[in-house]
Amino acid sequence: MAKGPGLYSDIGKKARDLLYRDYQTDHKFSITTYSPTGVAITSSGTKKGELFLADVNTQLKKKNVTTDVKVDTNSNLFTTITVDEPAPGLKTILSFKVPDQRSGKLELQYLHDYAGISTSVGLTANPIVNFSGVVGTDTISLGTDVAFDTKAGTFTKCNAGLSFIQHDLIAALTLNDKGDTLNASYYQSLRPLTGTAIGGEIAHSFSTNENTITIGTQHALDPLTTVKARVNNFGKASALIQHEWRPKSLFTISGEVDTKSVDKSAKFGLALALKP
Repeated sequence: MAKGPGLYSDIGKKARDLLYRDYQTDHKFSITTYSPTGVAITSSGTKKGELFLADVNTQLKKKNVTTDVKVDTNSNLFTTITVDEPAPGLKTILSFKVPDQRSGKLELQYLHDYAGISTSVGLTANPIVNFSGVVGTDTISLGTDVAFDTKAGTFTKCNAGLSFIQHDLIAALTLNDKGDTLNASYYQSLRPLTGTAIGGEIAHSFSTNENTITIGTQHALDPLTTVKARVNNFGKASALIQHEWRPKSLFTISGEVDTKSVDKSAKFGLALALKP
């Protein structure tokens, strides 16, 4: 891992991954194949109730340029071109969707030992400009994330965050929704050899004076099998088990139950990702 504060999206990421990543109540399937020329083709399908969504993604890597092209069931074409390190620490990302002519966006990311900057601008006459910046070290960092609508002349996003990392402990404090929501998160690795960790998040809304508290844990039963569990103060309890039955191929079963309404049926999700 590179030293430095990283990007703004890295603030609190460990706790978010522990509490929310891989939990789902849909049925998902994806399979990746590689052509003789090195092109990776991934076909995915998701069943949400009675709705079925599918897409095909093609990825081509050549030197430091990665091109991703995805087509979904609504005939939308998503294209992303990433140039990694045209200069030291710099990454350039160009993305657009067809037929949406206003979807074009150019993003620049720069990582330094004491700063991380990401800025993007829409490729339109009156674009939305996003900027996020973090200053600090790999121990403590402070950052902000803002978006400005040049057509309306207003800020559509204004967030701030603070991160503290000490050995096996990661704590983060963020102010989101233009100052309306305060989030505090915590992550601690207990046993690195077994992947055992605990985490928690408290979100307070100033407009509704409501608190949401979520705590969770994870543990590796063996090098290929991981279990996770979480619960919040509204009585929603979730758990999952994920098994890597072959390298990069994951099978995940997750479930959610409302402990305050035991008469309701539990929700179950299934995800299968196959890679050669």
